[in-house]
Amino acid sequence: MKIFTNEIKRLNNATRFSMQGFRAAWEGEAAFRFEVILASVMLPVAILIDVSSLERIALVSTVLLVLIVELLNSAIEAAIDRVGSEPHPLSGRAKDLGSAAVFVALLLTFFTWATVLLEFVSRHR
Repeated sequence: MKIFTNEIKRLNNATRFSMQGFRAAWEGEAAFRFEVILASVMLPVAILIDVSSLERIALVSTVLLVLIVELLNSAIEAAIDRVGSEPHPLSGRAKDLGSAAVFVALLLTFFTWATVLLEFVSRHR
């Protein structure tokens, strides 16, 4: 029973830390706020439109992927900023790579949504 109690405590702590991370991203990252607002529109659309289960999974997954990558990019930026404020080529490279990862996730989301929505429109003509 003690093992179960320890796991509940660990899960509780992990949830609390995750919520702190979401709060920090919301308060400190304008891009994350914008992406959450977009997700709050896109996710209900993905759930409500008449598409297959796999298409729905693709729509939802790509939106969530953007949020995941943005959180990781923000973590990279915070770690780099923690190390120092003086410019360094490797710091700039790390931030640029994180930004590029967000861009790729956004491209994937755009491509997926465009493909599924175009198919949806052609089916309902």
